[in-house]
Amino acid sequence: MELWQHTGHDARQLIATGKASAEELVKSVLGRIEAREGDLHCFVSVRHEEAVREARAIDRRLASGEDPGQLAGLPVAVKDNLCVRGEETTCSSAILRGFYPPYEATAVERLRARGAIVIGKTNMDEFAMGSSTENSCSGATRNPWDTSRIPGGSSGGSAAAVASGEATIAVGSDTGGSIRQPAALCGAVGLKPTYGRVSRYGLVAFASSLDQVGPVTRDVEDAAMVYEAMAGHDQRDSTSIPDPVKPCGPALTEDVGGLKVGVPKEYFVGGLDREVEAAVRRALGELEEWGAVIEEVSLPHTEYAVATYYLIATAEASSNLARYDGVRHGPRAHARNGGAAGEAAGGGEAGPGRIVRMYEKTRQEGFGAEVKRRVMLGTY
Repeated sequence: MELWQHTGHDARQLIATGKASAEELVKSVLGRIEAREGDLHCFVSVRHEEAVREARAIDRRLASGEDPGQLAGLPVAVKDNLCVRGEETTCSSAILRGFYPPYEATAVERLRARGAIVIGKTNMDEFAMGSSTENSCSGATRNPWDTSRIPGGSSGGSAAAVASGEATIAVGSDTGGSIRQPAALCGAVGLKPTYGRVSRYGLVAFASSLDQVGPVTRDVEDAAMVYEAMAGHDQRDSTSIPDPVKPCGPALTEDVGGLKVGVPKEYFVGGLDREVEAAVRRALGELEEWGAVIEEVSLPHTEYAVATYYLIATAEASSNLARYDGVRHGPRAHARNGGAAGEAAGGGEAGPGRIVRMYEKTRQEGFGAEVKRRVMLGTY
């Protein structure tokens, strides 16, 4: 079994017992990236030399008797809307090309503090707006099980990287399904944590009252491990929950006998795919066999959920993305003759008209079609 094929918790055990080194694991994953990336395009950037160097440092710490952390040596793929200090962070948008953050997202910071190694930044739908990872300025990501199909989105690069072995664990963001949907389409495990449980500091905002950072992994044990590492109060995020994080590990092996599982009846009407319904009912049947109590419940406002989401998400996107104007953030668009875009568009026009035209040209060139649609909807 190749090292890249192992789950995070298995790889961690191999490294801790000396049966494999962090350097060997990282090189195995990098080899897998080299073999598959041409077909899949999971990454927008890969930290080849840096990742190997950091793995060697982990191995030296282990050899000296230190404990580098519970994620020591595990290669983690980070969605490109999470800031990694000194690494280009574009949100897969042309308007953020060349942005190298001087700070790091809290979630990434905590993973690295526990020994995880950032292997690269993953492709995504631009500014996390999409469900297919086709709305990216650097091209589409493909599903590793069938490259003629999409991996889902917007965290499609993270999900495809984990499913294909191009990363041991990954981090994504979820505003309206952007972790859970691609994880489902790629056969991985995806978790959107409770809002405020994982800090949003260093996550480039889409819709601030909905955005959350969460793990994409190969199994539930890895998801619990990565979630626990990232979760916890952060004073840099005003919405962060101050309560201590409860360990997830014990819940993975607890008896489900007597556990009550509510199943909303509204979820099974209105065009639910038959294969999806069959899979869900099969899982419910297994839970029932193990002693769980399955109880039908009603969530009568379900029919308004998508409409409500599109009101909140687009309005907040319009507000959050207003900063990308070529002045505060983003590269300023210029005319071919080297003059400012506003000067080219407005001729001799001076004052407010010139800068407005520069804004227009910058945003027209910098944003893709899906982002423009959502910004216009939200502005309206």
